[in-house]
Amino acid sequence: METTEILELFDEQMRRKAAPDSLFVSDGWSAVLWRPDDGAVEPLVARMRELPGHVEWKYYSHDGAELRERLVAAGLEPDDEETVVVAAAASIPPPPDDVELRVVDEEFVELAASVFGDRFDLPEKAVAVVAVVDGRPVSGGRVDFEDGVEFAGLFGGITLPEYRGRGLYRATVAKRAELARERGYRWLYSDALPTSRPILERLGFVPITTTTPFTLPA
Repeated sequence: METTEILELFDEQMRRKAAPDSLFVSDGWSAVLWRPDDGAVEPLVARMRELPGHVEWKYYSHDGAELRERLVAAGLEPDDEETVVVAAAASIPPPPDDVELRVVDEEFVELAASVFGDRFDLPEKAVAVVAVVDGRPVSGGRVDFEDGVEFAGLFGGITLPEYRGRGLYRATVAKRAELARERGYRWLYSDALPTSRPILERLGFVPITTTTPFTLPA
């Protein structure tokens, strides 16, 4: 399948299907996933201001420069750009035998909290994987499984600085890909920062677009 076809499928399943009225709302994270067909921006920004917790407009570069300009004009501020990369789940090699991997949500939550300082529970349909060295979780990430779609999302990748360069993050990706295959997902995707994008591309992921979170000023 060509990347343009994958992007069309991604837009339909992970954006429009996830938020039929454009705005996805949950307890911990809410976002505008796509601009409605009438082109309205300001009413959605007004709805963003009413929601608690973290709220963003998830802008994608293929939505066009005009939308980006309108988001800025509406008072939203851009954060770091990420690259959306996709791979066929079946194309990812199995996890290596020489890395201890655990499917354990709580250990991943604790690992993330030790690095970022804040503790966040996993989304309801997410599963976490950690790589363990000498009995200690030192790398990990989660994989999100949504119902009725072909894409499983890889998020929250983290490795403690002193354990980088050992292939541990790559091993967690392989394990998460295995979990996705077992559940029948066809594609994997990730919103990759420059730190993880080269690793994912070496595993066969390809970029299909970029995304930038636009948030309300503090």
